[in-house]
Amino acid sequence: MLYLSGFTFPDKEREFDFHLYQRRTCYDTFYPFGVLSARELAELTFEPVTILCGGNGSGKTTALNVIGEKLGLKRDTLYNRSNFFEKYTDLCSYDLKSRIPPNSRVITSDDVFDYMLNLRGINQGVDLKREEIFEEYLENKHAPFQLKSLDDYEQLKKVNQARHTTQSRYTRANLRANAPEQSNGESAFYYFTNKIGENGLYLLDEPENSLSPQRQLDLVKFMEDSVRFFGCQFVIATHSPFVLSMRGAKIYDLSGDPVRVCRWTELEHVRTYYDFFREHEAEF
Repeated sequence: MLYLSGFTFPDKEREFDFHLYQRRTCYDTFYPFGVLSARELAELTFEPVTILCGGNGSGKTTALNVIGEKLGLKRDTLYNRSNFFEKYTDLCSYDLKSRIPPNSRVITSDDVFDYMLNLRGINQGVDLKREEIFEEYLENKHAPFQLKSLDDYEQLKKVNQARHTTQSRYTRANLRANAPEQSNGESAFYYFTNKIGENGLYLLDEPENSLSPQRQLDLVKFMEDSVRFFGCQFVIATHSPFVLSMRGAKIYDLSGDPVRVCRWTELEHVRTYYDFFREHEAEF
């Protein structure tokens, strides 16, 4: 499915006109001005899967954030923006093939990281509560108790429960289960499959972070199926060879000067992987 068909960024000439009419300020940066124009990136056209590839400082995350901001997409965490971000996005424009669904969003590696931290925090709290219930069980099971008023009725129920059941059953009855926490990779994969629904435009910033190679392949298969069967469109900033290999992906190499469209097997860092494994082929 195609929702976003094109996006235009201000070129060097339009940026120059903007700076010409700015009063001298105390700011030492006009970010994101100058980032994408330095790569001569003025326009992107999209397919159901479009990938922005490049090293650190190439502008792929900046481009993704600008697109998300201009389209007003939902996101969970803050991102790097300056006092000039809104002025920059005012100079941008976009073309739509279809109306963007309301469940569309930006998903970043920071979102996934925060999710995993929150999950650990929840489970740490559960573990502490479990210790409290262990102590409560022993106290209720062995301490003398006498019902003096109706105010003591709830405590009486706990005393009877403790005296007629095991510690493990008492704990399970009084403690909710831990949140589903597995490995970082499994938790990260769950986050993506939970956030990505049917019929949506999803901007993903380095989704490979926290994912093992196998989980990256699982995510690739999930996204390919989401495009093919569930009406999703993806714009992805990545340097993962596994994500870059997605079927039918249109790939922009932001490390090039100027930016160009290429096949994933032409990318310099992918060729580096290829040469490395060929050199060590006999060891496999």
